[in-house]
Amino acid sequence: MKIRAAVLERFGNPLVVQEVDLAEPKAGEVLVRLVACGVCHTDLYTASGADPTGYAPCVLGHEGAGVVEAVGEGVTLVRPGDHVVTLFAPECGECVHCRSDRTNRCVAIRDQQGLGYLPDGTARLSRDGDELRHFMGTSTFAEYTVMPEIALAKVSPEAPLDVCAPFACGLSTGIGAALYTARVEPGSTCIVFGCGLVGLGAVIGARLAGAERIVAIDLSTDRLAEARRHGATDTRVAADDTVDWIRSETGGFGADYTFEATGSVLVMRQAVEAAREAWGLATMCGVAGKGETLDVVPRFLITGRRIAGSSFGGVKGRSQVPQLVDRWLAGEFDAASLISHRIGLGDVNRGFELMEHQDGIRSVIAFD
Repeated sequence: MKIRAAVLERFGNPLVVQEVDLAEPKAGEVLVRLVACGVCHTDLYTASGADPTGYAPCVLGHEGAGVVEAVGEGVTLVRPGDHVVTLFAPECGECVHCRSDRTNRCVAIRDQQGLGYLPDGTARLSRDGDELRHFMGTSTFAEYTVMPEIALAKVSPEAPLDVCAPFACGLSTGIGAALYTARVEPGSTCIVFGCGLVGLGAVIGARLAGAERIVAIDLSTDRLAEARRHGATDTRVAADDTVDWIRSETGGFGADYTFEATGSVLVMRQAVEAAREAWGLATMCGVAGKGETLDVVPRFLITGRRIAGSSFGGVKGRSQVPQLVDRWLAGEFDAASLISHRIGLGDVNRGFELMEHQDGIRSVIAFD
């Protein structure tokens, strides 16, 4: 079938919206009609050339939500008409990682996914007879996509799909970092560095977990106001003395939990240094640039602080994304307010520009 899609032709260049070909789903695969797709920093990160694992040409996009149109042979997890959220982090339910409650890092299709292919090592996307690779196994900057059934989360049909889209990455990553990676304890003190979608998700997650004090740090006063709206008890404009201020506010010890959601290695270091002596946990959610390293003084670790990485917030996609959507529908947090711009596929590059200028929280592409 012919579809419109946003293609990354060359790193550092704007995406080109054009007509491409999409083949039918094979065994274990699903055809999804996209209704909405968030414009995520990871897409921009890859388009810029900063991602060491990036490749081009490909169809970008991974924060998608839509409706199942058709299924391939043997598919049992979804059926036509189901409302789904796309998952760059699949959940097969059977591999060594899926069987553990300590991680969400499913390994079932990782190798081919990392190369830009579906599990059988081929692509369903093409242009003029030449293959186009799939981005993160999803390629949701398109009217339709074909994906493995284990990379789709079935969600309530009562949930508006445009608001479901950010659950495919940014929102779940932040909420999950607090609930599933750090496992924030009731009555604790949390610091969130960066108040974009991931950081605001961490604020929401910390509140859902029962944290007593949630401090949001950002350069933008508008984003700090959003953090208060979603549960931050304190806000502070980022400054050189941020770590000293946090220690002064916590009896000199630091916070029980800190979350970094900026991608800056300097902020990552602040998150470590602001964590509490003896048991503080610093959780890293941001993606740093190619070749960057985190410089940590070992003394901060041997005095009890810990560092954790968080991929997709530790969320097991098929199992737990629907649960998060249900919590939103139950009124436990306001996911809809996090969408600041609704744009068309032809405006995808404007979505990147809005992100670079920190204009709003999340731009969502709405497909006709």
